[in-house]
Amino acid sequence: MKALHRYLRWRNANARHPDVLAAQRKERARIRGEKGIRWGGRHRLAA
Repeated sequence: MKALHRYLRWRNANARHPDVLAAQRKERARIRGEKGIRWGGRHRLAA
């Protein structure tokens, strides 16, 4: 339990800014779209 509290204190102190997280999420979605990867991790079949 102490380890969990220590981690939570560290995580809250080192949290990333929400705008940075949103930008990273958007970039990952763009890359997934270019590669044709869906949420399940599978490539789209070529039509």
